[in-house]
Amino acid sequence: MKLEVTEQKPVYFQEEWPGQYEVFHWFEFVCGIPHPLFMISTYKENGQPNACLHSWSSFSGDGGGFYAIMPGLLRRTHTYQNILRTKEFCVNFLSHDYFEQCQRTIVSNDFETDEFAAGGFTPEPAKTVRVPRIKESFLTLECSLVMEKDLSQQGTSALVIGKVQAIALDEKLGENAYARYGQDGFLFNIHQPQNPSNGQGKLSGIGVIEVIKKYG
Repeated sequence: MKLEVTEQKPVYFQEEWPGQYEVFHWFEFVCGIPHPLFMISTYKENGQPNACLHSWSSFSGDGGGFYAIMPGLLRRTHTYQNILRTKEFCVNFLSHDYFEQCQRTIVSNDFETDEFAAGGFTPEPAKTVRVPRIKESFLTLECSLVMEKDLSQQGTSALVIGKVQAIALDEKLGENAYARYGQDGFLFNIHQPQNPSNGQGKLSGIGVIEVIKKYG
């Protein structure tokens, strides 16, 4: 037996904060699909470094290029405005050891704030774009903007796609490919999974990958 869920939101799905179901579709909490967590780095118009904790994304391509495909980027944020202005950004993956530092940038994000300093991160120059990388990141993708689109046409969030121009990977993780997973590797966002029968479930989580089998 399967639970069937349509777009008609049940009354027992109540917002935890005003506008929650405008920023996020309630289906997201029904599905509970994990996504990698990362920091987007850009420069603000005043030259201050900007760091944005983000998820809800995928990374793929073909022989013509490799792409960062990032929906759910709020149009009102510095990050979105910076990407549109400069056409450049970096995607920085950090281990769970840096999660609390990433969260600091959510609170300290005024226009005048150096968000790298607020999060305790070290800026380092990128090779192909004019925005800073996070030195503590074990993997960084340097990206140039390809397109942006408001998928829902609600004016809330946008899909942003960047073509990866260069990759910076920690040397130790290059030598041991599977070290990118587990406690020191990719961090995943488990965004408040809820029971579709009663709407219960208020806590989000973070997780890592356990490799259960290698094949090929």
